[in-house]
Amino acid sequence: MKNLIYSFLMALLVMGCSEKQPENKPATADNTNSYLDYSEKDDKLSGGVKMIPIQTPAGEFNVWTKRVGNNPKMKVLLLHGGPGATHEYFECADSYLPNASIEYYYYDQLESFYSDKPSDSSLWSVERYVDEVEQVRKALGLNKDNFYLLGHSWGGILGIEYALKYQNNLKGLIISNMMSSIPDYIKYADEVLGPQLDPDVLAEIKQLEADEKYTSERYSELVYTHYYPEHVLRMPLEEWPNPVNRAFANINADMYITMQGPSEFGVVGDAKLKNWDRSGDLSKITVPTLTIGGAYDTMNPEHKEWMANEVQNGRYLHCPEGSHMAMYDDQETYFKGLIKFIKDVDKGEM
Repeated sequence: MKNLIYSFLMALLVMGCSEKQPENKPATADNTNSYLDYSEKDDKLSGGVKMIPIQTPAGEFNVWTKRVGNNPKMKVLLLHGGPGATHEYFECADSYLPNASIEYYYYDQLESFYSDKPSDSSLWSVERYVDEVEQVRKALGLNKDNFYLLGHSWGGILGIEYALKYQNNLKGLIISNMMSSIPDYIKYADEVLGPQLDPDVLAEIKQLEADEKYTSERYSELVYTHYYPEHVLRMPLEEWPNPVNRAFANINADMYITMQGPSEFGVVGDAKLKNWDRSGDLSKITVPTLTIGGAYDTMNPEHKEWMANEVQNGRYLHCPEGSHMAMYDDQETYFKGLIKFIKDVDKGEM
């Protein structure tokens, strides 16, 4: 009897060891998360960072990119705003896109902080930057089977222009917080956004602009205190996230003023973007397109919903708590809608 009990206990022990064994088994190709596997990537040594040589009329320069993750079907290239801002404010994507197994690329455009800065204003044109995006696409190996282009603000202008010239290379387009017409944006700023300010504040801002005192401390104080927390990022300034603060601190002010102008209420003077308007060409965009707008955005959300109906295969994502940086002040809505769009396109449901 004792021998029988002993044999039974030994059998249980062996079975227990057998059940636990897989937990200690070394990782193999079958159970490794391929999204995080950089072993076969040429950017493994640099953690995904790649400097890409760009050919321009003024010579060759390098732009900075950084890949996160691996997914052969869903790859997103992020175009930051400004012009002249940086990829840094997109860093909130780290909290959402990896969990959705979406591969994405940070990218500082030429003249932006992490990339070369030749300080050559002859290179500051929409056409030249569209050509740069195409060179970056080729260098990263993105194509119509996997390439999603997300442009925010000024990056949205680039996204529209890129699609109009190279949409055969795209799988999907995302235009985030950008209208298709600068003249319409100026009108919205003058007729809707400005009057929402305290009348005394607006009057002082307008007077400072009339006197061209855009760089005065008072102008900055009024804009940052009264306008930015309402329409750029709806948080108290002292609570703005570090990636946003870094992006603002590292902006190329010369480029920004040359292309966008010094005013925070539209585009003034001889700024290069003052007359940009592609509203009449949106119907030429056939690739699946998502437009994103915030209820408190500097850009008219109704215009962005209209844009989604003008392209041939569009969808509008409205962020009811969002402003111009809805990826922060309406973050859950923004990323949930963005991820759904990318996955719907990938499944052929758009």
